[in-house]
Amino acid sequence: QVQLVESGGGSVQTGGSLRLSCAVTGLSFSGCCMGWFRQAPGKEREGLAYLYGPDSNPYYSDAVKGRFTISQDSTDKTMYLQMNGLKPEDTAMYYCAANPLVLGRHCTRNAWWPNYWGQGTQVTVSS
Repeated sequence: QVQLVESGGGSVQTGGSLRLSCAVTGLSFSGCCMGWFRQAPGKEREGLAYLYGPDSNPYYSDAVKGRFTISQDSTDKTMYLQMNGLKPEDTAMYYCAANPLVLGRHCTRNAWWPNYWGQGTQVTVSS
């Protein structure tokens, strides 16, 4: 059974940092497209960062490139999102997600959509 469980959200001030974690069960990192998404109130859910295995080149959206870093630890089966330089516009519910049927070239070109989602963790950035 596939399960994705996020943690690490919270409230920070502008310029602060947070690290989100996603504990993954039922899926292998290798050969599976996984990533982080977020959804702010009144806005569509957007993809932020993806990996196709721990050693793949990550995809980052323009909104987070240079500030966020995605990584995976195969030992503890956890995916991370290190978020630095947080801004008020980063306030949203953050989700980890996966789709094991997506090809690598689609994963790293932002041409996919998950079929597994976590429950989300809230990030609030105050000015």
